[in-house]
Amino acid sequence: MSLAESWDRYAVASKPRRTVNATGDTTWLNWTQYADHGPNESVLGSVAGRRVLELGSGSGSNLAHLVTLGATGQGVDIAPARETVARERWGDLPGIAFRTAEATAFLKETDETFDVVLSIFGAVWFVDSDTLLPLIRLRMAPGGILAFSHLPPGSQGPKPAKSGLRHDRTPDEWGRTLTGHGFSDVRVSLIDPPEGRAVGTMLVRAFAA
Repeated sequence: MSLAESWDRYAVASKPRRTVNATGDTTWLNWTQYADHGPNESVLGSVAGRRVLELGSGSGSNLAHLVTLGATGQGVDIAPARETVARERWGDLPGIAFRTAEATAFLKETDETFDVVLSIFGAVWFVDSDTLLPLIRLRMAPGGILAFSHLPPGSQGPKPAKSGLRHDRTPDEWGRTLTGHGFSDVRVSLIDPPEGRAVGTMLVRAFAA
C-alpha cells in the first residue's frame, strides 16, 4: 500500500469536524488535538490580503477560517478523500482552493509564493525536514511566517498505520533546524493540555529571513 493510500484510508475513517464549536462559531482555527482548546489565529498576525498555504489541509476547516478573515487559501493534502470532503464543505467559499498532492511534489511544481504556510499535525511532522523546509522557504515571500504544530517529542498518541516517520524535535532542535534552512526569529510554545489530559501540543513559528 502506498503512502497516499494509507493516508486516504485513515482519512475515510476519521470523524468529520463539527459544524459549530463550543462558542457557536461556524469557522475557527484549532492548533491542538483537543476541541475548543489552545490559541487562535492571532498567533499569525493579520491574514487579510495574505496568501496562505496549508500543507496537510485535511477537511479544509482551518484554512477556510483564515479565508473568511480575508486571506486567499491553497490547501494541499496527500489523501484524495480529504480533497473531496474539503471541496464539498468549503468549495463555494471565494478565495479557497484544494489539491491532492504530496507536499514536496506540490512545492517543486508550483511557481506561487505564500505569505503564510501552515502545517497542523501535518507535513512538517512527517516529511524529512532537510527536504521539506528548503522547499517551503523557496516558496515563501520575504517576511512570511511558517507555523506548525505537533505532539511534543517523546509523547504518546495515535499514529496512522504506515503513515511514515514522525520527525520529533525539541524546541532547541527546531530552532537550529529552521535557522539552518533560512528562517529566523524561531518561536516555540508548549501548550498545556486541558484538564484531565496528559499530552500537550508544541506550536512552532518562524519567519522567512
